[in-house]
Amino acid sequence: MSEQHLNYEIVQRFRAGQSQRGIARDLRVGRSRIRRVLAEHQRVRDGSQPATALPKPRRKRKSQLDDYRHVMRELVTRYPHITAVRMHEELRAQGFGGSYSLVRDALREIRPQPSRPLVERFETAPGKQAQMDYAQYDLDFTYEGRRRVYLFSYILAWSRRPYLCFTESQDFATTIRHHMRAFEYLGGVAATCLYDNMKVVVSRYEDDQPIYNTRFLAFATHYGYRPVACRPRRPQTKGKVERPFHYVETNLLNARTFHSLEHLNECTRRWLNEVADVRVHRQTRRRPVDLHAEELPHLIPLPANPYDVAAVVYRSVDCEGFVTYRHNQYSVPWRHVGQVLPLRITESELFVYGPHIQQIARHTLLPPGATHQQQVLPGHRPTESRRLQDERLRESFDAFGKIGQVFLSGLLASHRQGKAQARKILALRADYHHHDLAQALARAVTYGAFSFSSVERILSVEAEPKTNLEILADQEKKHLCQLLKDASVRPRKTADYQKLLFPEKDDGQDIDTESQDDTHRETSSSGEAARPDPGPPSDPPHPDEPNATG
Repeated sequence: MSEQHLNYEIVQRFRAGQSQRGIARDLRVGRSRIRRVLAEHQRVRDGSQPATALPKPRRKRKSQLDDYRHVMRELVTRYPHITAVRMHEELRAQGFGGSYSLVRDALREIRPQPSRPLVERFETAPGKQAQMDYAQYDLDFTYEGRRRVYLFSYILAWSRRPYLCFTESQDFATTIRHHMRAFEYLGGVAATCLYDNMKVVVSRYEDDQPIYNTRFLAFATHYGYRPVACRPRRPQTKGKVERPFHYVETNLLNARTFHSLEHLNECTRRWLNEVADVRVHRQTRRRPVDLHAEELPHLIPLPANPYDVAAVVYRSVDCEGFVTYRHNQYSVPWRHVGQVLPLRITESELFVYGPHIQQIARHTLLPPGATHQQQVLPGHRPTESRRLQDERLRESFDAFGKIGQVFLSGLLASHRQGKAQARKILALRADYHHHDLAQALARAVTYGAFSFSSVERILSVEAEPKTNLEILADQEKKHLCQLLKDASVRPRKTADYQKLLFPEKDDGQDIDTESQDDTHRETSSSGEAARPDPGPPSDPPHPDEPNATG
């Protein structure tokens, strides 16, 4: 029962004729309070006391600290940041016998509290500004259990219309991807966007000036807006995006259960359309969806082509024909074992490109929670006969000379899975120079250490791995050698050059010249002294020169 209700009950019972003793017994209050309430009620009715008189402040009780308050004020003046523990120690040294909590509460009253500066609300013109930020939540999903998610929020400052989406991470690719989705959802881009000092946007500070991430600047330039980093430790600068997080927590996430992250985002999209966008905003006094319709013509139009947000990384193909990305393995054609290949990762797929940027594999990206899984596409495993594979294996070790042959024979004789270890050793050519690998094989033969682990251990101690530039140079060299090998130059007939030199000659003369060449070759092969082959023809003489033949 509240105090006002209790006072009302005392007055009503007394007017009904009940005694003060009976009222005290029924309401379980002291008779002194009953007398005080009745006397005050009578003074108000007589007019000697206004009905709205404030209650008298309570009289402070005497405290053990009363004799030491001047000491506390002196210490606070000298040491503004003195703690309650140190204050209690100093007072005990001067004879104080009270508790620590008593000193702590008194110090809060004595120490001057810093006054918070007044924050003035800043409004912008339509299409002038947007604000972006992340919020972190640990949610319990019925299907996935408890996991951490991040809320990406992009809001237009004038209309207050937001774009919200829960993500698994807040890395560069995720941030850029949801920026693009926010631009498409809102139909355009604001001229500027405020950010805090996340690493995706700001790399570092120099002389109190933000140094922006160059990759993020390239993205902002593509869409034609200017990123602006807020001052550190001043979240009220972008309060239009900070405040709605509380609204999300008390309305969207409150009293709701979600099965998975996909279900959460589905509910978020429905909540935006049915609740957040159509409510009357407390500051603008209008619905965000109506203001957004007026702001839409002031936004920067979207470019014809979206920004390419796919990440590109380089990975070495291991001896089993796999590349590794996020603790999962994806197959590539087995002919690329030992090479360093570029990978292009989109939101749902992984593309593998060959040394000359031709696509050689395309995989569906495994979910982020999956680890130590393999994806093998048909056609990526060797289809040659076992005999041909063995011949190629021996040819590869023959390239190391006699020591390579000796090591391979010892390896096959020592291990049941010797061929598999031999292929692993050949895969080391992608990381080490040929002469380093040859020396490692020689050292392994000297000590009878016929195994892949021994060779790898020797290389790790005695050899330096190739740099990335050296690896790429080796691959380019192999490609050029293959091109020269495939595109061999065939010798041309002399008659072809005669046609180029003397186009006015008729076909009969050309045939005679060719016949003479054939007769000369037959004569040379019949046993007469043949002149040596002059090699490829040199530049033909000019018709105006004295030695030119006609």
